[in-house]
Amino acid sequence: MPYKSINPATGELIETFANHTDAELQSALSAADSVFPSDWSRGRIERRLAVLARIAELMEERIEPLARILVREMGKRLAEARDEVWLSADIARYYARNAATFLAPEKITTARGDAWVEYHPIGVIVAVEPWNFPYYQLVRVAGPNIAIGNPVLAKHASIVPRAAVAFEDVVTAAGAPRGAWTNIFASGDQIATLVEDDRVQGVALTGSEKAGSIVAAQAGKHLKKSVMELGGADVFAVLDDADVDKAAEAGAAARLYGAGQVCNGAKRFLVHEKIADAFLKTFTAILAATRIGDPMDESVGLGPLCSVNARDDIAAQVERAVKAGATLHHGGAAIAGPGAFFQPTILTNVTRDNPAYFEEFFGPVAQVHVVRDDDELVEIANDSPFGLSGSIFTADIGRAKALASRIETGSVWINTRSSTAPELPFGGVKRSGYGRELSEFGIKELVNPKMVVVASG
Repeated sequence: MPYKSINPATGELIETFANHTDAELQSALSAADSVFPSDWSRGRIERRLAVLARIAELMEERIEPLARILVREMGKRLAEARDEVWLSADIARYYARNAATFLAPEKITTARGDAWVEYHPIGVIVAVEPWNFPYYQLVRVAGPNIAIGNPVLAKHASIVPRAAVAFEDVVTAAGAPRGAWTNIFASGDQIATLVEDDRVQGVALTGSEKAGSIVAAQAGKHLKKSVMELGGADVFAVLDDADVDKAAEAGAAARLYGAGQVCNGAKRFLVHEKIADAFLKTFTAILAATRIGDPMDESVGLGPLCSVNARDDIAAQVERAVKAGATLHHGGAAIAGPGAFFQPTILTNVTRDNPAYFEEFFGPVAQVHVVRDDDELVEIANDSPFGLSGSIFTADIGRAKALASRIETGSVWINTRSSTAPELPFGGVKRSGYGRELSEFGIKELVNPKMVVVASG
């Protein structure tokens, strides 16, 4: 697939980037592999942490041009784009400040002698990343792997090439040597060839279930460690004692953030029958009042989807759900014009025999399910192929904690929408993937935890 930068708000073709040839990719792999035995990867961590600290500084210094790339290239609202740049800088700074502690040797108590675990780099990593958070997704890989010393070949999504180049420019300007982080414009077949190569030792992918299954299978075939962060159909539970207005406002923000194109965005709203009518009324009113338009306009609450194809896909998905028996409570249509705009949409009466019940809707579409009690809430929440994150709104924190323990998901947020932070592990279960990114958990996914013993006596 060609790498093209297209403004989804207007349909304008901004720029086209040529795919790298097989020879160019082999050259990039050789450069990355040559970094691994060098002082960059095997030397003192302080040098690498200084580069991460500088990445954070540069992203903050360049916040406006970096943010505007996201607005023009994938339709992210300007305020959201700025937030993403700030968050990305925070992640780089977090690892600059904490990675030395995370990677310090850990003593093991044993009768066999003096024992400890050391954390070492494993080699070249291939990263395959999506378009919905162009910098954040990259820095989630760059932060820990630069700190560790693993060189990275990063294949970004084909619709955000300018963002990919801009991020590589930041890493280079921060002082990373050639080969430590390399942006590649590669096809699926070329990625398969790279993963097969003996010089590659790990794979990280964030993306669709389909892409994850293909890349994970290739990694497994060649015995390469992989970390997969895939889709989600996150629950947003509203209990009978919740503040309905607060829950509805948070739910609307969770569903519309990033035009609904967020893996851990609220998608399935599980609302207690006692407050279901009140919640649905307020929730609908907020979505109906949302201003839709140019994502560069800071008064706009919903911008376009990432592409016309994405808009058409979500429209067809809603149509199929309705034909299978769901009720179109609100919205449900593409907005006429040159951009990739779609109405905020609410589906109700999505029964288990409707394929939509098990699908991820990657756009501003919410499913609202009415539940009788906590047991039914847990049953529906867990009746999904996905398990990334979820939210629970209630006045009873003890009740929320008990529910959080029962819901099969990678994280649960109580009285707030699902989000992210550098210190919080991110990842899921079931078809939402495996492994974790961010935090201390994330930095230890792609390392060699080498155990050393000095025998007693």
